[in-house]
Amino acid sequence: MYTAMNSAISAYQRVGVETGIESADPHKLILMLFEGAQEALAKAKMHMHHNEIAEKGQMISKAIMIIDHGLKASLDMNAGGDLAVKLQALYDYMAYRLLVANIQNNLEIVNEVSKLLSELHGAWKEIGQTGETQTTIKAVAV
Repeated sequence: MYTAMNSAISAYQRVGVETGIESADPHKLILMLFEGAQEALAKAKMHMHHNEIAEKGQMISKAIMIIDHGLKASLDMNAGGDLAVKLQALYDYMAYRLLVANIQNNLEIVNEVSKLLSELHGAWKEIGQTGETQTTIKAVAV
């Protein structure tokens, strides 16, 4: 029964995410990427506390994929200029640090990257609430 309920919840969540993606503008998509990476790191920390190594590795890998193939891939290096270059370097740094955290089972590094993601997420939210939205989004997100 637990497995069936868990499967139903997962299916419902997938539909919610897919619907959100289909209706989201570029700004919202970037917010969703930040939220997904932060959620993966929160789960990784929980697995670290419970000494669940395989699950921790899966969640850290998920966060790396979101950072590398989502956030970093969304950068428009031509339009983004110096900001895009700096964000690319920061995303590379975060992915590398998470790789080290996974190998060393280092909670402090996971917290470091989680804090960086949180700060960027907050800044991205702020951009959405100001008149700078379209210019900044076009420069940073494809």
